Amino acid sequence: MVRLPLSPLDIERGQRLGALLRDARGERTMLDVALAAGVSPETLRKIESGRVATPAFSTIAAITDVLGISLDAVWLEINPPERAGESGQGAPELRAKIAS
Repeated sequence: MVRLPLSPLDIERGQRLGALLRDARGERTMLDVALAAGVSPETLRKIESGRVATPAFSTIAAITDVLGISLDAVWLEINPPERAGESGQGAPELRAKIAS
């Protein structure tokens, strides 16, 4: 199987995903979140740093479940404003949850 190179949009989306998960993790350690999600701490570290721009769906689903955020909200948040819905505001409820 040949893997296509990542587009600049894929790379940018991966960086936004990493920042979002890092913010949502808050004070919890990377180790605690990774173990609770059933992924390796190195996998979580790579996702949070943007080094893995297109992680497996099941990995993100497990991590977001542990962090208590919905996949819908994550999708809206990591996409560019023109794709995040008509308002272009992403997921304000997610940003509010992370900020609290």
